[in-house]
Amino acid sequence: MMRAFQARRFAVTLISVLVPVSAAVPAPRPVASMVVGAVTSQPIGHYEFCQKYVSECAIKSRSTPAPKVSAKGWALVRQINRSVNARYIAKTDKEIYGREEVWAYPVNFADCEDYALQKRKELAARGFALSDLLMTVVRKPDGEGHAVLTLRTSDGDFVLDNLDNEVKPWYQTPYTFLKRQASFNTGRWVTIENGRDVLVGALK
Repeated sequence: MMRAFQARRFAVTLISVLVPVSAAVPAPRPVASMVVGAVTSQPIGHYEFCQKYVSECAIKSRSTPAPKVSAKGWALVRQINRSVNARYIAKTDKEIYGREEVWAYPVNFADCEDYALQKRKELAARGFALSDLLMTVVRKPDGEGHAVLTLRTSDGDFVLDNLDNEVKPWYQTPYTFLKRQASFNTGRWVTIENGRDVLVGALK
């Protein structure tokens, strides 16, 4: 009887020791910033955009740490994201221009990359560095291509998206991240190495 009691006490003690240890194992944390790789191909739409706006695609920058954005700066980022989203009527390039992959500053209508270009332009005019405002190509959950604007900050990479009025960390979006403008050259693009490693996010 005593042996059975001691065995039960040992089992209870063992469980009490093991449970806190397993519970203390932290869950994987999402990576705050995208990990970029080698220089890659430039989207055809951006290539043609650069033929029209040559000076915008020839700006080189030194590699610098992402900046700290103030509370006032964040308010501006959110305001511009919402304002641009509401300002234009969403249409595809085919509907607007009669062909695919036309990157342009919007007038009345806009496709995804046009929204992103306009946000980039307005944030740059308000003091944000172009090296921290990066056009980015992603894939939506349904496999369709999409473009967003990535804002580099000391707190990680954030996405301004015409499909969402909320500015979110990149890992809280439902996208697969493929490539983006290089921070060191507005005319070059780099791969996103951890673009499929998003740990958080819900389908829209």
